[in-house]
Amino acid sequence: MDLIPAPATLPLGQRIYAIGDIHGCLERLVAMHEAIAADLADRPIDDVVLVHLGDYVDRGPESAEVVEWLLAGPPVPGATVVNLMGNHEHMMLTAVASGDKASADHWLTNGGADSLMSWGVPRTMKPEEWGRRVPIAHLVFLRDLAISHRVGPYFFVHAGIRPGVALETQTRQDMLWIREPFLSSKLDHGAVVVHGHTPKHEPTVRSNRIGIDTGAVLGGALTCAVLESDQLGFLQI
Repeated sequence: MDLIPAPATLPLGQRIYAIGDIHGCLERLVAMHEAIAADLADRPIDDVVLVHLGDYVDRGPESAEVVEWLLAGPPVPGATVVNLMGNHEHMMLTAVASGDKASADHWLTNGGADSLMSWGVPRTMKPEEWGRRVPIAHLVFLRDLAISHRVGPYFFVHAGIRPGVALETQTRQDMLWIREPFLSSKLDHGAVVVHGHTPKHEPTVRSNRIGIDTGAVLGGALTCAVLESDQLGFLQI
């Protein structure tokens, strides 16, 4: 793994692994966790945080299996795991909880049909009945996902933040859904924002943000940013 200068500096003895949008790609996620464990074996460190940036479901074939894998326990021994919510989890929860046709259609047109198949939900089943086919433990896991997480000079969130608004007063809507004006902003946000949500062929590194959705479900790689001291590297599967 090649290292480059990072936009911020973590205290000595701390390392963060942040994984971008997964979208039902279980095999890649498992391989990434194995790569992280191997990196830790090669370069041990005391304080390890593993952050998943959301979008576990939709578009890929194994949404249910990804949720089950994350529920099974720490995927990387010794790491503190933080699971964030993405806009696709938000769409799913809204559709399943409400049974509303508009919410269901919105989710289905954004990859929800693939998720329903992974949970064994027949295409003929009405939206108000979907919740009965998804295990309660899976729904609770998705409901309880964090919206953001801060570690020192880094702020982890699925989509981004609203420029010019203090981090502690950001809205849930923006943190799950925003693209512009966040992506083109050159403002100092008070922390370097590490995010997914907007797929690019390669990771994006700016002075105020690091974008790591590289389109795993679209034929690209699953990307993990590795942050330590004043260095930044990427693992890709």
